[in-house]
Amino acid sequence: MLIEVVKSKIHRVSVTGADLNYMGSITIDEELLRASNIIEGEKVSIVNVNNGERLDTYVIKGAAGSGEITLNGPAARKVQKGDVIIIIAYAQMSPQDAQAFKPAIVFPNEETNRLN
Repeated sequence: MLIEVVKSKIHRVSVTGADLNYMGSITIDEELLRASNIIEGEKVSIVNVNNGERLDTYVIKGAAGSGEITLNGPAARKVQKGDVIIIIAYAQMSPQDAQAFKPAIVFPNEETNRLN
């Protein structure tokens, strides 16, 4: 049996843009991706702290050091620029592996979306 556990989390970043006229996804600063062990194309869950919306999408790599957090396509209807979100990636593993697993969790500066 496999269970799904938190693999990576970017905790409390500010949305810098919402682009409805895009195919769909979330663009995330490359430095945040590296620090959180999330890769381009990976499925992530987005939790909007401001309005309680939850959605799943996939990741596009943004420019390193830009602080960019942009929701694209239909996901742009669930957020506004300035909203605070949490980005979570999950992995499947055995319960035994999950007990020893340590997720990569980062806490960027909420105003700049950069690592402290």
